[in-house]
Amino acid sequence: TLLRILPENAEFKGGHVWFNDNGKMVDLVSLSEEEMRHYRWKGISMVFQAAMNSLNPVYRVCDQIVEAILNHYPDTPIDEARAKVAKLFELVTLDPKRMDQYPHQYSGGMKQRAVIALSLSCDPRVIIADEPTTALDVIVQDKILRELKKIQKELNMAMIYISHDIAVIAEVSDKIAVMYAGKFVEQADATTVFKRPMHPYTFLLMNAFPSHVGEKKKLFTIPGEPPNLLNPPTGCRFAPRCPWATDKCRTEEPEYKEVEKGHYVACWHPLTEEVRRDAFRK
Repeated sequence: TLLRILPENAEFKGGHVWFNDNGKMVDLVSLSEEEMRHYRWKGISMVFQAAMNSLNPVYRVCDQIVEAILNHYPDTPIDEARAKVAKLFELVTLDPKRMDQYPHQYSGGMKQRAVIALSLSCDPRVIIADEPTTALDVIVQDKILRELKKIQKELNMAMIYISHDIAVIAEVSDKIAVMYAGKFVEQADATTVFKRPMHPYTFLLMNAFPSHVGEKKKLFTIPGEPPNLLNPPTGCRFAPRCPWATDKCRTEEPEYKEVEKGHYVACWHPLTEEVRRDAFRK
């Protein structure tokens, strides 16, 4: 939605997407397709889910990154563009000698790094990383996450991580927004979300994550299943699975509001510390 590359059967119903273009606030939704092309990759880029399949198998990796650079900076000499690719390879800890190879000559972790280099090629202000470490083993995953965090600080960029992996979110995030059934249910800084979750879904989700410390116990699961988004339930979408749901929850959709400074929750009955402690005892 941010990049305006939704499939034809998807619809943008309203609202704004404000982007800070060197001090000028631009509503990306209001731009023409031609104007929007200026911001794709140069303003906002993306590491797509299953990034290992994002590279064209019949083109050399370097050529694919050079193409992105020349699309936004057409006056760039080829030698200069190739030199930039070499620097990007070094940044993501890939050997520049391999930049003229084809994707099939790379391992999974190398492809992932190459796609990250591609996302950095036009010096974006924001990078969206959709499950950036999917299908990678935990050692490679940890290495790539550390590299992304380092690159973010070095280049002073904003990064948006999209992930279902709580361990990944805990390692990389400064702020966290939790979604359920297509809607935001909670948002706060990372410490608050992990230590003092107020939405029942967030609280139960955190407790469903297995721990490698403490006594061995049966893994907790949230009963039920997510709703059909073609026919969502009335009221709060989590109400059918929520142990604290009331009649109001089942009939009225809760407002997404700030319950304390910087902490937003969509719930009629945000969880207090006492409720969380009582839930642990049970």
